[in-house]
Formats: sequence, C-alpha cells, structure tokens
Amino acid sequence: MIIYDGQKSDFMRSVERDTIAQQISDTIMKKMGRHTPDNEFRSWVNSLGKMYMVMNDPEIPDDAGIAIEYNIPQTAKRVDFMISGYGQDQTPGMVIVELKQWESLKKVEQSDALVETYTGGAVRKVVHPSYQAWSYSQFIADFNTAIQDENIGLHPCAYLHNYQRHDEDPLDDEQYDMYTSEAPAFTFGQVDQLQKFIKKYIRKGDQKKILYEMDNGKLRPSKSLQNAIVSMIKGNKEFILIDEQQVAYEEVLRISNQCQRDHKKRTIICKGGPGTGKSVIAIRLLAELTRRGQVVQYVSKNSAPRTVYAAKLKGNVRKSSVDNMFKGSGSYVDTEKNMINTLLVDEAHRLNEKSGMYHNQGENQIKEIIHASMCSVFFIDENQRVTLNDIGSVDEIRKWAELEKSNVTEMELISQFRCNGSDGYLAWLDNVLQIRSTANYDLDGVDFDFQICDTPEELRERIFEKNKAANRARILAGYCWEWPTKERGNTDYHDIQIGDFGISWNLDNGQAFAISPDSVHEAGCIHTTQGLEFDYVGVIIGDDLRYEEGKVVTDFTKRARSDQSIRGLKKLAKSSPEEAQNRADEIIKNTYRTLMTRGMKGCYIYCTDSGLQDYFCRSKKTAF
Repeated sequence: MIIYDGQKSDFMRSVERDTIAQQISDTIMKKMGRHTPDNEFRSWVNSLGKMYMVMNDPEIPDDAGIAIEYNIPQTAKRVDFMISGYGQDQTPGMVIVELKQWESLKKVEQSDALVETYTGGAVRKVVHPSYQAWSYSQFIADFNTAIQDENIGLHPCAYLHNYQRHDEDPLDDEQYDMYTSEAPAFTFGQVDQLQKFIKKYIRKGDQKKILYEMDNGKLRPSKSLQNAIVSMIKGNKEFILIDEQQVAYEEVLRISNQCQRDHKKRTIICKGGPGTGKSVIAIRLLAELTRRGQVVQYVSKNSAPRTVYAAKLKGNVRKSSVDNMFKGSGSYVDTEKNMINTLLVDEAHRLNEKSGMYHNQGENQIKEIIHASMCSVFFIDENQRVTLNDIGSVDEIRKWAELEKSNVTEMELISQFRCNGSDGYLAWLDNVLQIRSTANYDLDGVDFDFQICDTPEELRERIFEKNKAANRARILAGYCWEWPTKERGNTDYHDIQIGDFGISWNLDNGQAFAISPDSVHEAGCIHTTQGLEFDYVGVIIGDDLRYEEGKVVTDFTKRARSDQSIRGLKKLAKSSPEEAQNRADEIIKNTYRTLMTRGMKGCYIYCTDSGLQDYFCRSKKTAF
C-alpha cells in the first residue's frame, strides 16, 4: 500500500507549498485510521525538504513516479521514498531511498548489519541504513509478482542528510561492504552524488505506471528464492527428519496445500517436549512450502532461534533473502486476513497477548497470527512457559481458532531425540524438580552424561573442553544476576560473580550466542537459548531454586531486578500470595527444566545452594 503517490512535478509543488507532510498524514488517517505523532510529522517536513533539493535536477524527468511511505505487504515496514521510471535503454526501474536524520553512529564489532546510534530517545543498536534499504528492496523483489514478471530493476540506497562523513567513518567500515556495495549510503553534502545515482536508472518518466504495477502485484516467492532455500536445506544434516517427525511434516504439508486449494482456514497444533524435533520440522516446512510457491514465514517471540536458524540456512553466504522469512510474533498486528499462505510458529508457548516494546499494540498474538494466515501451525510445549506474559496454550489456540472460523487439527511428537534420546532423563528431571511424580527416581541405566560439579570453575573447564570438538557446548545460568545495560558489550565485566569465579552474560554485540565461537566464554540465559540445542550445557542454578526441608522451593525475590519474566509477581503476591507462589514455581522450575534439556549429549550443573547440590547428588544415584 502506497500512502502518497504522484509524479515528480506533483511532489515538488507540494513541498513548495508546505503541504506534503499534511497530505501524507491525512492519507494515513484515511487508509489506516491512525494519527501521526508530532515527531514523525516533523521528520517528513525535514527529510522531504532534503529530497526536494535532490529532485531539483532538470535531468530527473518531471513525470517520473514518486511514492512516499510504501507499506511492504506482510510487514510493518515502510519504504521512505521511491522514484520510478525508465533507464536510457527503456529498462523499467525504481530507486529506493531510506531516509535517516542521524548525525552520528558507531559500528558494532563483528556484525555485518548492526550499528549503534541515538534514535527513539536513546542510544540503540539498529541495522545499518544500507542493510535496511537493501533488505526492503530484496523483500519486494522476492515476493512481488509484478517486479518479477516485468523485470523491474530495484536500486536501493540510503540518504543520511544530517550526517557529516569523515575519514575512516564507521558508516563505511569494511564489515558492512556486503550491503554498502549494493545500497550505497549518501550523506550531508552529497546531493550531487545522490542525483547521479538516481539518473543512472531513471532517465525517462513513467507517469506512475511502474508504481501502480508494484502496488497491485500479487504475493509469490520468486523462483530464485525457491531454489535458494531448497539448496540450503539439501545435504544439511541438522534438518534431516526421523520417524514421526517425517509423519508430522507430511501431514502439515497436506493440510497447508488443502488450505490453498479450497481457501478454508485451518490451524494445526503440534505438541512436543524438548528435543522432539519441532524446530527442525518448522524449518523443513519453511523450505518445502516456499518451493511450492507459498508465501511462508517462520515465527517466534524470541529473536535467538530466528537468528540462529537463519544463519544456518544461509551457511557461508552472509547476504541472503532468508532474513526476510523470519519474523517476530508481534509482526501481524495490522496484517490483513489470509494475507500469508502459511505461518509456522515455533516456541508457541512463549507468545504474548500484546505486542510492541511496551506491550500496548494489537489484541492477541495468537488471534493475529491465525487471522493473517490461511494455514497457521503452532509448535508448542506448555511446560516451557517461563514468564508471566507467556500465554501460549493449547486451549488458547483452540479458542482463537474457533473465533476465526479456522478448523483445528492436533498432533503430538513423542519420540525424544535430544538428551541422547533419553526419555528417562526427562522423566527423572521432572521428578527431581518436583514438577510431576514419575517412576524415574534415579539415572541408573540412563545413557546421558549428567554431572554435578563441585565448583563453577570445574563446570567452566568441562564445558571449555567439550566445546573444542565442534563449538557446541555452552554455559547457561538462571536469571539471578543483574545484566546492566552499559556493560553488555564488555567481556571484562563479570555480571555473574560466585566467590572468585566470574563470567559475563552473553554479550550484546549482534552475534548469535549459540553459534559465535567466542560465546563459550559467556553465560546464556533462558531468553538466548530457548528453542536451541547444543551437544553439552553447563547450567549454573542460582538462589531462586533451593532445597529445604525435603522440598524443592522457588524464591522469585532472588531473581535479578532486571528480569522481565517475573514482572508483576510482587504485586500479585500482595493480593494473592498462593497464586503468586504457584506462578513462581511454574516459571522458575520450567526455566531450569528448559535450560537443563538444551544438551544433546550431556548436562553439567553447579548449584549455589548447597542443599540443592547435595539433593541432586543423592537423586542421581538412588531413590531416597
């Protein structure tokens, strides 16, 4: 959907009359029903005034098409400025301009896409403007049939009109070359260079014809994208399906294809515990359904699994359209009904009611996902809900599916492929954590390397040693230590301190904790590891879980103050202490259960509470 469209002459006249920002604001209210914030209105005035200077070139045709605030289908993203027309050889083309009012930025080490700048009232890590322009262009090329069928060339760039470039500028650092080479960044004083870039592709006007074709193009993955993602899966042993995983995969394919044929909404609930292959099935479905021409997206609340699986699909190719196929669970607040063929929701137990940074957007994420897709698939384990905001449950999905008139199919994965395929370890863990009573009172005969370490130093050394084989061992910890924002990039600052032992939480440097080689020197928490797996994990259990008077007790007051997962629990404890304790038990025990089942081959633990340490030692050996 294009908010503003016109020819260059229309745009120039509107800017000269100071009406352009109001025109955009009025159209947003008419088409989207929302008011424009003052800061957004001012940004249009400032940035579009700068674009007026750029377009004030007689060699850029007056009848070239101009689009402002193009809403990319399936996303909440908007392209700032587009210019359409024909090249000297009559080739149809469009220049995409990402506008920024930034005045400075810093590079984020070891990241090919992130920078740090002041935006939205704070210093934040955001994507490089060239990456942003390129990714928008790539998404449109990958999914818009008009762009594909008419061979319309897309030419992205960024314009930071307040940014004064200097020698060895971080904007131009070589780690961003993959994107700046395809989407150059222009800055203050470079109007003439941006004009040359535009004129390279736009020499003759199209009277908005190309804009019209793009805005009315249907959604379909391009052949190149279909072929690329299938080749990425092929031969990748991590995505091979076994036994009932293949059965579930085939059933979802059948139901999804049926939805596309008869245009009836369907919802699939796929239940399964840790290590049953839910994520592997989701990734294989993403590839196969895309190959069959569907618009498909992998969805999760946490960014960690999205980042890791996207990286694994890309392999050694750093720049890929794959990124655009991985979405956060709050991406569908304003998505139209049945806009997407199939949505694959991993870690569905982690879904929230509201979306946005302040949890004030939308109505319900489950409803919005079902509404947005013809076929919605929820992979869920209710025993992995680990915050007060987690609403994902089978009953909740059934409820919204019924309201959306979506037929529900349920299936369950039983066989366990993590923890050396040992259902006995999982049952023992449930028993020892006193989550549920089982007949597995000890680990006798269980083929899983579970060890209790006497010191955190011993735990670290064991994990370091195991990590040498394949970079698949990590240290994890309960969220009982603060994680100060100002130290999140400082590996020398030890957030977790136990006697002489110290370790940092995983660094906020844009690298995926699960696959970055340096991450073995850091500790991951529930939010950076849920939904992922390793060969070995070392889990530090903090004072929020203790053993007292024959019982495993939880204590949410020992959690870090910055832990958002228990926000609201203190207030609940005042009005309903019993309910608060029950919720604390569920969250804290589920957290450690989840952390202790991330390992395929082994789990080593250290408990800060000596009583709990002794209890685990006794429970491992024999019933008592």
